[in-house]
Amino acid sequence: MLFDTHVHLNARQFAEDREETIQRARDAGVEYMVVVGFDHETIPLAIQIAEENENIYAAVGWHPVDAIDMTENELKWIEDLTEHPKVVAIGEMGLDYHWDKSPKNVQKKVFRQQIALAKKVNMPIIVHNREATEDIIAILQEEKAEKVGGIMHCYNDSVEYVQTCLDMNFYISLGGPVTFKNAPLPKEVAKQVPLDRLLIETDAPFLAPHPYRGKRNEPAYVARVAEDIAALREMDVAEIGNITTENAKRFFKIK
Repeated sequence: MLFDTHVHLNARQFAEDREETIQRARDAGVEYMVVVGFDHETIPLAIQIAEENENIYAAVGWHPVDAIDMTENELKWIEDLTEHPKVVAIGEMGLDYHWDKSPKNVQKKVFRQQIALAKKVNMPIIVHNREATEDIIAILQEEKAEKVGGIMHCYNDSVEYVQTCLDMNFYISLGGPVTFKNAPLPKEVAKQVPLDRLLIETDAPFLAPHPYRGKRNEPAYVARVAEDIAALREMDVAEIGNITTENAKRFFKIK
């Protein structure tokens, strides 16, 4: 039993074979998925996919790269969508200092607005972090994000920040990079994260795990993430699958 906690089945890369992709995931033991919407195009489709498929849920938020495009209208839209029975989190949100489309001060403002919204509607958050760890942690602490908790999506930072995240009521989610031969950080994190705070994901169609690296990722490949974490922790892969699935169901309040 596997739970892909972060997948973009709503991406254009799946437009031609979305149903087949979902079936391949089912065949690989992926029983649950959360499809993440992050802009005008992907949010409605995330909800549609969740409505049409059993055990597929949606998260809605505004991506930091596009923060400059978010207005009060988008924020209100996201708030309204949190009432949908299949919306289980707000995100992805956060900071991305790799791309320069949205100025840092705008990203920070939009990040804070979405945390405030999450607290208002009492819903957990999914955090995107690219080259912005210290600012991410500072904002989460200042905005008291621990009141709702969240996921550090596709965690790819050092072990030293893990405890800080845990102290803020966050889970650590690992994806394809944990399988990369030249990626020591996520491997070390995989060995040290407490089992009751560990989640797995694909971020498909991005960040495909070894041996699919460089190709289109898909939710079936979350099995590879589970396999490598199991090996690193010297555990049975089925046990990792069951533990991370139960963690995700608890986090997203899925019965």
